[in-house]
Amino acid sequence: MKVDVLVIGAGAAGLMCAITAGRRGRQVLVLDHANKPGKKILMSGGGRCNFTNLGVTPAQYLSANPHFAKSALARYTPADFIALVERHRIAYHEKEQGQLFCDESSKLIVRMLLDECAAAKVRVETGCGIRQVRKSGESFAVSTVKGEIHADSVVVASGGLSIPSMGATGFGYELARQFGHNVLATRAGLVPLTLSGKHQEHYQDLAGVALPVAAAKVGKQAFRAGLLFTHRGISGPSVLQISSYWQPGDDLRIDLSPEQDLGQWLLVQRAARPAAELRNVLGDLLPKRLAQRLCERWLSSKPMRQYRDAELRDMAARLHDWPIVASGTEGYRTAEVTLGGVDTDGLSSATMQSKQVPGLYFIGEVVDVTGWLGGYNFQWAWASGHAAGEAA
Repeated sequence: MKVDVLVIGAGAAGLMCAITAGRRGRQVLVLDHANKPGKKILMSGGGRCNFTNLGVTPAQYLSANPHFAKSALARYTPADFIALVERHRIAYHEKEQGQLFCDESSKLIVRMLLDECAAAKVRVETGCGIRQVRKSGESFAVSTVKGEIHADSVVVASGGLSIPSMGATGFGYELARQFGHNVLATRAGLVPLTLSGKHQEHYQDLAGVALPVAAAKVGKQAFRAGLLFTHRGISGPSVLQISSYWQPGDDLRIDLSPEQDLGQWLLVQRAARPAAELRNVLGDLLPKRLAQRLCERWLSSKPMRQYRDAELRDMAARLHDWPIVASGTEGYRTAEVTLGGVDTDGLSSATMQSKQVPGLYFIGEVVDVTGWLGGYNFQWAWASGHAAGEAA
């Protein structure tokens, strides 16, 4: 079989690329080894798909080259994808911080993409593993479990290593290396952090305790969102966000009450409730089990009138900058994204085409561009897929 464009991967980036190329009149085939397209789309956002974010800028992406994503993001914006969603009459809402979700199901986004593929005469085949890709003259010869395919262009949209239970593999990285591309070290991102030893013992029976708002900080990078204690460590949006910046040995700090000046608050509480114990006072602001544990192990708990001003201010400062020693992450098993990947130095930022191999493109998560939690990674998928689809 001969096609103009072969897209490897039927996820967000691959389908967007196929639609864009198909609209240009290209003959496009999408192959995926999984049993159905858009698996990560289907499970994202609790089944409602956080399909983009209104506040997308290049600043929300991690990459060895922070400028690489600028071109694609500028040429396919959240407004462009929202227009597509609205054209298909999919109801959506803004949850918080610009995050857009389907009102109903993420299945509607997959259905929309497949309908767009059909309209652009794009063929999508699942359950089709790829054995080998080789350059054959000006085109590519691709050996699959269903036979050989020849294509003028090959677009690699095979994703990263996150959530292997969904079929994630290192195929895209292997293919990149085969064609002479550098692949930067990969690691799990947007992932819960684990604790070990005494650090885990201190918190493990708090599993299920949540703070609606906390601020997780590594170096100068901080995120203010929810925090959740788990049996193995800590999670919640603030922790998932900071996990992309944290590496073993880094100093991790948590502001347990970023919306309240605790120094002033404790002084007010002492005046109003001089006989109340500190653990009970903190239990009105923090989850009671957490307040109890903090007082048992690290603070103290006596009637408020027994604390001097300096003691209350010192405790407040510690609660605003609480150290938690993480030992690792939950790994790719639960990670939402993979950091690192195909080095952007070997790709055109305008087209996503390989600088070494004409006709070969890399898009989406396989590339060393990783967004924050909150729809940013989907927008990179749409934008990078569109850029390659315009060129392939």
